[in-house]
Amino acid sequence: MLLPLRSIPYKGYNAVVPRPSALPRIQDLAQDQWGLVTRRQIAQAGIGVTTLERLTGPAGVLEPVARGVYQVAGAPVPDHRDLRAAWLQLAPEVPAWERTADQGVVSHRSAAALFGLGHLPADRHEFTVPQRRQTRRRDVRIHIRPLERGEWVALAGLPATRPARTASDLLWDHEDPEAVAQLIADAIRRLLDYPGTFVDDLAPHAARFGLRNGDGLAVLGWFLELVAGADANRWVEEARLHMERASARQETRALAP
Repeated sequence: MLLPLRSIPYKGYNAVVPRPSALPRIQDLAQDQWGLVTRRQIAQAGIGVTTLERLTGPAGVLEPVARGVYQVAGAPVPDHRDLRAAWLQLAPEVPAWERTADQGVVSHRSAAALFGLGHLPADRHEFTVPQRRQTRRRDVRIHIRPLERGEWVALAGLPATRPARTASDLLWDHEDPEAVAQLIADAIRRLLDYPGTFVDDLAPHAARFGLRNGDGLAVLGWFLELVAGADANRWVEEARLHMERASARQETRALAP
């Protein structure tokens, strides 16, 4: 289920940890970030280095998760915690609920894994950002490309490219076509994206598969024939109807005074 970025706060752990004066401020930050908080956010909250060292020490209440990212002791461990921590690292000073696509969107294999689509292993964390950005982490890959608002959604509190955009991105990355086909079929079957949306995003790849340039419907049909079985024709027909309706709307607008 798609959720807003400001996710349900984690509670229920306040009573199981000591409460030095700095801790309530850290908990306020962490409760809307899956129990996670960054070193930069802690500093911005006015908490000094000495206090942070005490809180992260052997008897402290902050557990290091990634460089500059901590989890509050006693907070439930969120799903995809490593991915969430890597995303927080992209803009460590910005709270999760204030971020936009400019601070990074989960994409490619990571987006597929977050949706639970296909079977490509997410062996690194992949994000798309609009401008060049570097990372020292070998398990993080940054893709540079601006994203329109309709190309990503909020999923489990993280911004992620929607399945149609993810499929296209994976094809640009020369992923195995059958693996991408499985992602497409899974997304349509689970109503996470629409056949017509896939037509639009797959159209630029038509020539690569020996099809008429820009024929996204043919690309969709080719992919679905690989994995979708009896559902393939029905989904292609849904996509065809989507295209006809879109064309009719364009003609109506063109004729309007």
